[in-house]
Amino acid sequence: MEITSKQQRESAIRLQIKPLLGKYKLTALDKTTYKRVFINELLKHYAPGSVQIFHRIYKTAINAAVDDEIILRNRFKKITIEMDKKVDNFLTAEELKKFLQDAKRLGTITTYSLILLLAYTGLRKGEALGLKWENIDFKNKTLTVERTRDNHGVRTPKTKNSYRTILIDDTLLTHLESYKKWCKATMLFFGKHFKNDDFVFISYQTGKPISTMNLIVKKTGCKRITVHGLRHTHATILIGQRIPVKVIANRLGNTPQMILDIYGHSFKDLEEESVQAFEQALTL
Repeated sequence: MEITSKQQRESAIRLQIKPLLGKYKLTALDKTTYKRVFINELLKHYAPGSVQIFHRIYKTAINAAVDDEIILRNRFKKITIEMDKKVDNFLTAEELKKFLQDAKRLGTITTYSLILLLAYTGLRKGEALGLKWENIDFKNKTLTVERTRDNHGVRTPKTKNSYRTILIDDTLLTHLESYKKWCKATMLFFGKHFKNDDFVFISYQTGKPISTMNLIVKKTGCKRITVHGLRHTHATILIGQRIPVKVIANRLGNTPQMILDIYGHSFKDLEEESVQAFEQALTL
């Protein structure tokens, strides 16, 4: 087994399978209960493609239990997860431009800075809130994810793949340089000294690190998306630009298989385009 696959299984067992199914005995867990407490519960928080991966990992464990004669059969084999639902929690490139304009006009500088970073990097919200200024290398134009953070505190990233260093462009860098100056002035106003190991995103009201955020979609003309929708937006725009799956996966801190599972419909659209392009090339 590849290291990434092993890490993925260990993470799924620790974060999804044990919390939801740990109290059930294999011999007593029936298909209806499994679908209710595991599959349906996961679908509230994850894309169908991700739930399919968790389900596959659990089935592998059950097959091992059957081989060891712990249980007689795998009663979860024929459970299917609807996969034809498209990920629609994202914006097109044009919609994103309009959204960022509205966010800059209507939001605070911290809210806009956070939205801009999420859109331009595809980071998870917790990863962005966990950034410190030392994680941003202005000279080499990189950003490093080392932790995740929310109102419950600081934790390690979601998976081993989540530890990563990615390139960022001049638009984001230029804004972050300006935002950094604002942070220094704001902290000074509240009697605090700016340090390189300070968290990046702070409140204009207190100068302290923020631990949560809400999108300002209600104040804009854009369709409604969640904070996580900016991550989907980043991914779908990259897919539309024909960026290789492995590059997208590394950038988002996922595995290539997870990218294919979650955004399969986008790749299907590209496949149809490739067929048309090949046909047109031969008719020229």
